[in-house]
Amino acid sequence: MDTAFYAARIADRLRELGARVDHIDAELGVPKPRDMNDQAIDIEDDEVLERLGAAAEREVALLRDALGRIRAGTYGVCLDCGEPISQERLEAVPYTPVCKSCARGS
Repeated sequence: MDTAFYAARIADRLRELGARVDHIDAELGVPKPRDMNDQAIDIEDDEVLERLGAAAEREVALLRDALGRIRAGTYGVCLDCGEPISQERLEAVPYTPVCKSCARGS
């Protein structure tokens, strides 16, 4: 398996998520308007942004774990059953720690 390929994909995704989180942080730092109706809309928007930021942070943690598995030489091996994770699954979800069977609970 070409772990350098996956490491590069993961690093690219980490950069992308970092830019997204920075943008979200900047948006959340914008002062609220004085008008109550506008404030209500901004608060709702902020809640959406906070959820998006939290999702990005969860993905960052998963990606960093995957990089750790690459460094440890265990990337692509299911943490549950010890079998290889299919290349198709790794291409779809490069941070996945488990094979398709274990992910389904089979």
